[in-house]
Order: sequence, then structure tokens, then C-alpha cells
Amino acid sequence: MDRIDLKILGCLQEDAMMPVAAVAEKAGLSTSPCWRRIQALIEKKIIRRRVALLDANLVNVPVTVFVTLKTSKHHSKWMTTFAREVAKIPEVTEFYRMSGDVDYLLRIVVPDVAAYDNVYKRLISAAELFDVSSSFAMETIKYSTALPLNYADV
Repeated sequence: MDRIDLKILGCLQEDAMMPVAAVAEKAGLSTSPCWRRIQALIEKKIIRRRVALLDANLVNVPVTVFVTLKTSKHHSKWMTTFAREVAKIPEVTEFYRMSGDVDYLLRIVVPDVAAYDNVYKRLISAAELFDVSSSFAMETIKYSTALPLNYADV
């Protein structure tokens, strides 16, 4: 990767639907070399996929819940089963195994508290858990899917 690739990645993180010609202009390239670079970034799996970011309010999932989970089970069979079951829950948009005081952190989006209660019931039926703690986001201060590019090896 070089600085031109970083410019391309920056453009695509901002708007993956940006026309190649516009990306090329911002990166200081003509369209064909820019397209080839984008294809190379895809082949190298630096660009994993292109997605559309939706407005949560307009698709009726305005409530974000962060859920921390603790378990007394720490063997691979339990973890595999639990991960598979949680991955089936569409309201779970992010799912992390953590270090520290909690074992797992989930980000869940739902229309309301009643919908979260249904997700909660699915979570606790998926596997044996020691503790489940939920925190409802009151306000989104910053939300971004863009990764910082200043650390990339150039």
C-alpha cells in the first residue's frame, strides 16, 4: 500500500458508492488505474466488502443497547455453541469476546424496550450465563465505521 491507496481507502470509507471517477480525481489518478487499485485492494482483502449504512430511525431500530455478558463456562464447545446462537440474532450488530471483567460485549439495535426484552430472552436461552447487564444509549455522540488510516504501513 502507498499514499494513493490510502486516499482511495479514505474516499471509499466515506462513501463506498462514490463513482470511480470521483475517487480517481481525489487520489490524483485517472479512472482506469484507480479502478485497478481498488480491485487489488479487494483481492488483498483490505477492502472486505462494500455496504450501505442505513438510518436506524428510518428503519425503526432507534434504540441501541450495549450488553455485557459474564459466564462461568470457558471451554471451546460452549463458546462455539454460544457464538453460533448469538450470530443468528439479527438485532445483534456487533459481538466481541473481551478481556477484563466481562466475557462478551454486544451491541444490539431494537425499536423499543419490549423488543430488547425478546432479544434478552433469546440470549439467556442460547447458553448458560452468569451475568447479563444492559445499558441503553441515551445519545449517539460519535458513530463511524471508518478505520483510522494513519497507522497503515505505507
